[in-house]
Amino acid sequence: MQSPPPITPQTSIYTLSFALLCLSSLLFSASFNMLIPELPAYLSSLGGAEHKGLIIALFTVTAGISRPFSGKLTDTIGRVPVMAIGSIVCFVCGFLYPILSSVSGFLFLRLLHGFSTGFKPTATSAYVADIIPVNRWGEALGIHGLCFSTGMAIGPAIGSFLSEYYSINVLFYTSSAFALLSILIVMNMKETVKQKQKFRFALLRISRNEIIEKQVLPAAIVTLLSYMSYGVILTLVPDWGEFLGVANKGLFFMTFTISSLLIRFIAGKLSDKHGRVLVIKTALILLCISMILVGMADSALSLLLASALYGVATGILSPANNAWTIDLSRPDHRGKAIATMYIALEAGIGIGAYLAGLAFQEHSERIPYIFYGSAGLAFLAFLYLFIPNVSQQQVEKLD
Repeated sequence: MQSPPPITPQTSIYTLSFALLCLSSLLFSASFNMLIPELPAYLSSLGGAEHKGLIIALFTVTAGISRPFSGKLTDTIGRVPVMAIGSIVCFVCGFLYPILSSVSGFLFLRLLHGFSTGFKPTATSAYVADIIPVNRWGEALGIHGLCFSTGMAIGPAIGSFLSEYYSINVLFYTSSAFALLSILIVMNMKETVKQKQKFRFALLRISRNEIIEKQVLPAAIVTLLSYMSYGVILTLVPDWGEFLGVANKGLFFMTFTISSLLIRFIAGKLSDKHGRVLVIKTALILLCISMILVGMADSALSLLLASALYGVATGILSPANNAWTIDLSRPDHRGKAIATMYIALEAGIGIGAYLAGLAFQEHSERIPYIFYGSAGLAFLAFLYLFIPNVSQQQVEKLD
């Protein structure tokens, strides 16, 4: 395959390759997100109610472990094969959930399923940076994130619908079908790595200096602290929503994702114009407020309004932080840099989910305080951005 033509500041981001990439990410996102609202109840039906915190935590553990491998492979064997690996894992897992129907089998699958998000998003983000001009990274990542978030919005709603009107097994098979479609799209895309290597098992040997790209640690630290709140939400919102009278478990996720979609139409451009750190600070404050409001919610309406604000916060934060990661990285280590950011993301979600499940223990009165705690962690990320060395790294890059 030939690589796409060189990009210039005048190159349009609205190309067929970019559109297909966004569509593939939408389908991939919907594939695994449609399971989330129904998994807590499904695990309880298997007799594993006390392990609800592991639903997300195990998923993110393997996603995080796989990031160094996906980052290295993205920079060596190419972006497209790594994207395909992620989709294939997601495709296979959808068929295995009905077969491995014990608590231990379910938890094993959550570990296996995590590899899908450990591979595809890493390669996809690197591919976006390869085909988009540097002065429009924020905009492009915002649009791509919009498509990924669309999958997050429709996925839980589809999942709850299929589970309620058909069966949980139909939900699992539909998840596989979406993953298959995402594979078919990326398999025909042109590779952007010029010095592409053939896969060999030696590439799976990871040394210590290949795990983390130190240049992007500031963005990774912000990611770690801010995404703990998402782990808390994934673990507790199904129970919190039911307690407050939200009938459809996917409604919270649909609401915050729709608001995230709407803000992303302008959010991506903001960091290109005003700088990454300023936009990230604003998003973190909104994130803190939204988590406090989720904890204070006393009705279905107030919970959904808080979820809308949470969506605005994440819709602003995600493209700005992703673009900042790429700003701080070297072109030849772009996959490794993005993998580092995703390691922090998965760690944040996993730690947040595990701690939330540990603190919850089926005591609904504890839920508000857990949300307040996650708001405090996001505020720590906000304070971190005032450290002079952190801001200076951004100034040097943007100037």
